[in-house]
Amino acid sequence: MNVSNLLSPTAQATLLLTSHFSKVNREAAKPLTNAEWERFALWLKEKSITPADLLANDSIALLQGWHDARISVERISELLGRGHSLALAMEKWQRAGLWVITRSDPEYPRRLKQRLRTASPPVLFGCGNKALLNAGGLAVIGSRNASQLDLDFTDQIGAKAASEGITIVSGGARGVDETAMLSALKQGGAVIGVMADSLLKAATSSKWRKGLMDGHAVLVSPFYPEAGFNVGNAMARNKYIYCLADSSLVIHSGKKGGTINGAEENLKKAWVPLWVKQTNDKDAANADLVAKGGRWLEANIRTFNIRDLINDESVRTNQVGDQIEDLFSSPTQSELFAEPEPNLTLGFTPEKDSGQEINEPAVSADAIDFYQLFVSELQHLAKKPVTVDELIEKTDLHKTQINAWLKRAVNEGVVQKLHRPVRYQAVSLNADR
Repeated sequence: MNVSNLLSPTAQATLLLTSHFSKVNREAAKPLTNAEWERFALWLKEKSITPADLLANDSIALLQGWHDARISVERISELLGRGHSLALAMEKWQRAGLWVITRSDPEYPRRLKQRLRTASPPVLFGCGNKALLNAGGLAVIGSRNASQLDLDFTDQIGAKAASEGITIVSGGARGVDETAMLSALKQGGAVIGVMADSLLKAATSSKWRKGLMDGHAVLVSPFYPEAGFNVGNAMARNKYIYCLADSSLVIHSGKKGGTINGAEENLKKAWVPLWVKQTNDKDAANADLVAKGGRWLEANIRTFNIRDLINDESVRTNQVGDQIEDLFSSPTQSELFAEPEPNLTLGFTPEKDSGQEINEPAVSADAIDFYQLFVSELQHLAKKPVTVDELIEKTDLHKTQINAWLKRAVNEGVVQKLHRPVRYQAVSLNADR
C-alpha cells in the first residue's frame, strides 16, 4: 500500500512520531506524548524544519543541536523508521472505514486549535462525516451509571437538539453519552462522538452504522484505534468533548471521576458555558459545579430551547472567534506545520532547562507586533505581581515564548521583575522610564 496516496509527507511524519501502530507492548520505541510533541514541534518550527523534512533528508543531520532528556535523537530516528508498520496499519484502518487527520490538514477541527492551541492532539483517527468536526453543538456529559430518570431526560435532550438542528457532542460511552447520541440520531440529528477506546470496533458497530453511513455521525479519537479502555485516556478525552462544542450540559456528576474533573477543567479554562441539570440526588456533585461557576438548567425541558444554551450572552466563555481571548493565537501556536505556511516567525531561542537564562529573542517585524500585543496585555494581566505560570494560564502562550518576552520587557523597563518568589509586575506605559 502506498501511504503517500493517503497522507501528506507532513502527516506521515507526524503519525510516525506520535502514534502507535500495534499493541503498545509490542513496540520498542514509545511514540511522543502530546507534551513531548509540542516541545519537539516548536523546536522544529524555530529551526525552519518541517516534519516532512525528517523523511526526505538525513534526519540525524537535521537534528544536530536537539537536546531533550526524554526525547533522544535515537528515539526519533527509530520512530521515523516505522514506515512499514504505518503502511500495514493504514491498510487495516482503511478497510474498516477509518481515516486520519493531523493538525496540518484543513479538516482538523478549528475549535480544538483555537482553544487548546499546541496542546491540541497532533493526530485524530476517525470515521464518518469529517465536516461535522467543525459543526459545534451541545456537549452532553454524565455518568455511565446514571439513573433511569436521568437517562430519560437525556433522551429528551438528544431529541430536542435534533429538532433544532443542534449537533450533540459526547463521549460514546454507555449511559448518558450513548443515550444522548442515539436519541439525536433516531430523530435525524447529527452527533460527534469522542471515543476514549475501541474506535475500530465502534466503526463497525451496528448502533452507529446508520448514522455513519448517512453522514449524520462522526466518531473520532486521539488514541490508537484498537486501544482498550484506559482510565487515563477516558479522563484525557473529556477536554476534547468540551472544546468541540459551543456549550455543555452535565446531566449527572459524581463527587469523583471523569465527569466532575472534566467539568471543573472546562470551568477553569472557560471553553464553553456549563449548564447543570437539577437533581435531588444527595450523592451528586451537580450543586458543587454550580457553586464553581456552572448554571442550573430549567427543570422543565419544555421551557427552554437548546439553542438558548449556546447563545446565552450572559455566559462569557472562550468562544471561537473571540478576539480578546484569542489574542495570542498564531499559526506558530495553533497550526505549526500547515501547508502552505504563513510567513510568521515568533523568533525565540528555546531554554535548555528551567534553571538557565534564555537568549535574547530574534526580532522580526511580525514578532515585534506580537510582542507589543503581549506588552499591552501585561498592563492588566500583570497590574498586580504575577508568576510565569499564571501568565501561561491566562494567555495560553508557550513557556519559552513567555520567558523570552518577559526578559525583553524587563530589559526595556516595561516590566519589573520581583524576587522571592519570582514574579512580574507591569510598569505603566505612561510612566517615566
